[in-house]
Amino acid sequence: MDSERRSHTIGYLALLATVLIWGAWIVLTRQAVTHSLAPSEIALLRMIAPTILLAPAICRAGIFARGKIVPLIVCIIGAGTPFVLLTATGMIYASSADFAALVPGTMPLLVALISVLFFKERIGWQRVLGFAFCATGVFAIAGRSLLTADAHTSFGHLLLLLAALNYAGYTLGFRRSGLTPIEATGLVAFWSLLMILPFGVSPVIESIRAGRLHDIVFQAILQGLFSGIIALVAFNVGINRLGASRGAAFVALVPVVATLLAVPVLGEWPDTAAIIGVVMTSLGVLLASGILAANEKIGQTPVGSRTRKSK
Repeated sequence: MDSERRSHTIGYLALLATVLIWGAWIVLTRQAVTHSLAPSEIALLRMIAPTILLAPAICRAGIFARGKIVPLIVCIIGAGTPFVLLTATGMIYASSADFAALVPGTMPLLVALISVLFFKERIGWQRVLGFAFCATGVFAIAGRSLLTADAHTSFGHLLLLLAALNYAGYTLGFRRSGLTPIEATGLVAFWSLLMILPFGVSPVIESIRAGRLHDIVFQAILQGLFSGIIALVAFNVGINRLGASRGAAFVALVPVVATLLAVPVLGEWPDTAAIIGVVMTSLGVLLASGILAANEKIGQTPVGSRTRKSK
């Protein structure tokens, strides 16, 4: 029993660390792109650490993902340089609370729509209700900027919604790639690094010359090491020990954590629309995870055997 309790504790701590890292990533990335670094620099710094540290996994999988080129391309577009550029640019125009609700809140909704339309998957009433909550949260945030004719913020929302669509594509591509989360992360980083090098090196050099070396180092650690690797490993440790549904339920806390962190770090107090959006999308992700109807036992999940699922 002590061993089981210890395993559960490790799982909860791992998921808590994941949520904190992802929430901090949202806030600190917005701080960077609105104060010191360009989106191309963020994209470059995001890919360096995973490419280097996950080189053995890249070699094991092969740079062409064992011949599964199409799923690999979808993964690169979905979670690589295009995704990072969309999110980083969107954060220039939209608040942390908006990002936290729009991207994590919209992504599962888009995955479900694509799965139903193109792969004929069926979803239960609980997930449908969850997606309805997510959609309500998205409309609350997007509708606010449309009603106030705020083109600046609306443009940011559009970019963030496109980023969510990208990541939804990554989720579906990853399922069909035959890669482990570590292999997929390494390969996406490797090809994304090649894509962004011509556009990101010069801005990074200019930032160093301008005396922003500490920003470069900090973001390299945050983007590449913590968000790119540690959060991924921690998330998989959590779902291996507690189950996939509980892991997904913890993800629902990310918008809340990001919104709360944005207050002391950025001075961003959420307005009514942002609060509604964060609450509704968090509840939506929770319901869409199937946690309320899950029958799986803690620590007994198919994910643990192969660790083929990721955020």
